[in-house]
Amino acid sequence: MMGSFSSRRSVVSPSIAPVLRAFEAEPLPAAAKAGRGAGRRIWAYVAWLSLWPAVVLAGGPDATANLSACKNGGSACERSRLTLSEMTEVARADHARNVVDCRNAVSSCDRSRLTAAETIAVAVARYDRNVSNCGSGLDLCERSRLTLSEAREAAAAPRQRRLSDCRLGIGACDSSTLTEPEVPEIVRAQRQPAVSDCKDGRVGCDRERNMADCRAGHELCDYSLLTRSDAHALASAESQRNYAACRDGRGYCDRSRLTSSQAATIPSEAR
Repeated sequence: MMGSFSSRRSVVSPSIAPVLRAFEAEPLPAAAKAGRGAGRRIWAYVAWLSLWPAVVLAGGPDATANLSACKNGGSACERSRLTLSEMTEVARADHARNVVDCRNAVSSCDRSRLTAAETIAVAVARYDRNVSNCGSGLDLCERSRLTLSEAREAAAAPRQRRLSDCRLGIGACDSSTLTEPEVPEIVRAQRQPAVSDCKDGRVGCDRERNMADCRAGHELCDYSLLTRSDAHALASAESQRNYAACRDGRGYCDRSRLTSSQAATIPSEAR
């Protein structure tokens, strides 16, 4: 610390040394004969001396800022100004930063500075990140480092991502890549937000499409979304469809659902 203080003095002293030498060299009698002019000069010297602490402090960053710069590896760090305890703090910060760099495979990583436990932790972190990269389809994937089961999961991951995107309506869903059981599942998932809107009475409800699905007898019909009038209209439409099927002998006919008036109009050859 004494060396650090001396170095700061050597930087500052040239700026005030001429003033001090001039003051010390002038004989006291001469200063007295100078009268009021000498008094002004003396006060000027005093003013210079009063500013000396500020000049010294202006020679570099304050201690807190310097410590922060050193702990963060900043270029403004002046390690010669650190105390012993601050040097310990900086050394710990340097070590922690090196561990993070090694975990993230940064080129500044110095493996020789890692402890045995840190070396294992870094290896595990890098391995897990590679598995994640392969599963996410990133270019950083090293498939040669995967186990057989991890390789199979990585191979199946793209399809699972496509299914997830289709369910969530992200991007264009290629239905040609879907299996037969997956198609209705995906459609239901895509319609779920609209179903929720209908149940909550929000504007986004697509009642007309649901009603059309119910009229067509599609499995996508959600009867719980129908209002009382919708359900009545649907029942009436289904009765008419069933009657037409029984009368014309075309389509699915359920004679037990015919009213007496409808059954009376069915031709005998169609019965």
